[in-house]
Amino acid sequence: MKLVRFLYDKAAQKGALSGGVISVEGSGEEIRLDDVLLLPPVKPSKVVLVGLNYRDHAKELDMPIPEEPVIFIKPSTAVTGPSSPVIYPKSAERVDYEAELGIVIKDITKSVSASEALEHVAGYTCVNDITARDLQKKDGQWTRAKSFDTFAPVGPWIETELDPSDLRITSFLNGHKKQDSRTSNLIFPVPRLIEFISDVMTLLPGDVIATGTPPGVGPLKPGDEIAVEVEGIGRLVNTVEAAT
Repeated sequence: MKLVRFLYDKAAQKGALSGGVISVEGSGEEIRLDDVLLLPPVKPSKVVLVGLNYRDHAKELDMPIPEEPVIFIKPSTAVTGPSSPVIYPKSAERVDYEAELGIVIKDITKSVSASEALEHVAGYTCVNDITARDLQKKDGQWTRAKSFDTFAPVGPWIETELDPSDLRITSFLNGHKKQDSRTSNLIFPVPRLIEFISDVMTLLPGDVIATGTPPGVGPLKPGDEIAVEVEGIGRLVNTVEAAT
């Protein structure tokens, strides 16, 4: 099942998408997908991301395989939806795309084991971990570089019926394929990530875990279109606009 949030008749609503038609939560009214504006499918309290979690990406960077997941956080204010622009900050000189599989948390989750982790997953979505690469290097840590408004596109919906263990993940810059790997290349698979992160912090309903990006990340510029595609989920598309 594909779960969506959308704007229709000036109101944010939820529903289930099937065959291009949304069945609205609560009323059962049916609305065509083409007649709504999709919003981020969740409103997370936080987005937890994982660095260097693809074996082929580590090989590309000639970096050792980490012993534990390397995690960081984006604020909820960074989240934006499908078809909404990514704003290129005036303070940045290089802004990169990073295609990722996103895990959406179903309920309050704290210190769960890997064996029970998937019981706490509402579904999966696409995430683009937008990064001001020059600021990341300048600061020596990641908060500013990762946290600008619009730097966490999420969507286009949540897919509830999916096995995350071996999905193709790709990105396309202006229609040209840039990243192409599979989640079977993850160093730390989905259950282990939930186990590790929930031991550190309480995960709340709607929180998103972005599982890392494959090789092929690169720069964006205003006017670009960047698409993230995850097998079994769909395609998250955003354009890039310069800050005014």
